[in-house]
Amino acid sequence: MDSAHSSQSFARGQHVVAAAALVVRRFGEELRVLALRRAANNRAGPGLWETVSGRVEHGESPLAAVEREIVEESGLVVEVEPRPFASYAAQRRGLPMIVIVYRARHRSGEVTLSHEHDAAEWLTASAFRARSTLLPLVTVVEQALADPGW
Repeated sequence: MDSAHSSQSFARGQHVVAAAALVVRRFGEELRVLALRRAANNRAGPGLWETVSGRVEHGESPLAAVEREIVEESGLVVEVEPRPFASYAAQRRGLPMIVIVYRARHRSGEVTLSHEHDAAEWLTASAFRARSTLLPLVTVVEQALADPGW
């Protein structure tokens, strides 16, 4: 990657590492995922619909990062499945990124948004597909919500 794409210099094989949470809640017989819309002033993808996510900080495990991000971005009480559900390659502001995805069950609470997002909705897989342009994430959401045992 050349410096025209980023102010950071990345060597071959280096990536930003992010952790994402599919926070799932049951509404009757239907499973829905928490979807968040990035605020208009968010430098990375304003207006984009996503799930809870954030970068893994130096020295932090991906599981600890996803647990921290859930609290920061939603304020919900959840049970995180400790084993990653999926992962995929992506880009964040032109930088290569690996996203490690966890599933989490909603236990209690209502969403309290952080400054990073301006809307939240509990969406079905088809509704998430209609809103989000993050195709790898859409696929993972569909897989997670298709699991009746979850």
